[in-house]
Amino acid sequence: MGDIGANGAPIPIGKLQLYTGCAAVPPDCLLPIHLDIGTTNATLRADPLYTGLRDEPSSPDEIDALVDEFMAAANQAFPGVCIHFEDWKGADAIRLLARYTDKYLVYNDDIQGTASVTIAGLTTSLQIKDEKLADQTVLFAGAGSAGTGIANMIVEAMVDEGRSREEARRRVTLFDVNGLIEASRTDLSESQAVYARDLKPTRDLAGAVADVKPMILIGVSTVGGLFTEMVIKNMARTVDRPIIFPLSNPTDKAECTPEEAYQWTDGKALVAAGVQFPDVTIDGKTFHPGQANNFYIFPAIGLAVYATRPRRIDDRMFIAAARGTADQVSQADRDKGMLFPPQNDILETEITTAARIAEHIFERDQATVNRPEDIRAWIKAMTYKPVYGADWT
Repeated sequence: MGDIGANGAPIPIGKLQLYTGCAAVPPDCLLPIHLDIGTTNATLRADPLYTGLRDEPSSPDEIDALVDEFMAAANQAFPGVCIHFEDWKGADAIRLLARYTDKYLVYNDDIQGTASVTIAGLTTSLQIKDEKLADQTVLFAGAGSAGTGIANMIVEAMVDEGRSREEARRRVTLFDVNGLIEASRTDLSESQAVYARDLKPTRDLAGAVADVKPMILIGVSTVGGLFTEMVIKNMARTVDRPIIFPLSNPTDKAECTPEEAYQWTDGKALVAAGVQFPDVTIDGKTFHPGQANNFYIFPAIGLAVYATRPRRIDDRMFIAAARGTADQVSQADRDKGMLFPPQNDILETEITTAARIAEHIFERDQATVNRPEDIRAWIKAMTYKPVYGADWT
């Protein structure tokens, strides 16, 4: 939403409501925290009613010192607490996650949750196509924290399917505001540089699509309309059923609409967007485009963490969450173009996903509790029941 300073305080409250609303994580173990580090928004700083700090944001060193103190204090007050990072700007998000991931129970939903729900949609798409992720070529439009985070998790999933890390990275190409991420670029961050490929420089996305020949196109650019007809048609020339995920939101920032993706591929595309778009009818067939929303993932992660008390959180837990989500999409829903489970029974969906995550945690010996015989029933018994007072029958 941009730099809204202390006005972002309701965001962690809303996230915690989704933990309980979607996955029935008991609310008494959830605590919303908002860190005010100043704001670049001059209008807010000049507003006499603004309640936050009227300073420019702190330096990275000062932010690190503040978060170091917070992480230590939180773990002292609540031993084993899981910290959910949200809405850090790109460079801070990547740095802080790396800083604490081997020391505390922590994850970043903007990086790992977004990557996981994307892989869930890709998993369903590839099940429909009867193909493996390890055999795909992927092109990203957008190479910030979300883009590199998704790319990293896709690489991890490809490694899980038998690719070497080097081979997997060669199957992923990134494109940002300055063009293709290629070997001659000198303006790349550390997280981008690992994806710099031996390709000719270009700022033309349609040309990059023609050269790279991606099977999967993912948009995290926040540039509305970036996926033009030429971009999509260049992709469709070499892929029978292209996978197209314009994930930027809100609606006006989506790289294309699902309707455009379906029309420009004669209804062959498999599509998910970052927001829910209406159904699309092409040649008498109605498609229901998927919504790649993190609420499919992070509440289930929270429930699994609450139940198993793992030693650490890593990307493989999010890959397990993605696969657990994808496996709940019925054949009838897939026939309609749906890549994610329906939202009308989200609690049962999240409990099933949480059970898959917990099974993965137990198999890797990361849990600090004993493994039960029936993991799903065990987790379900821990969920919050919104029943008050007498037994209403």
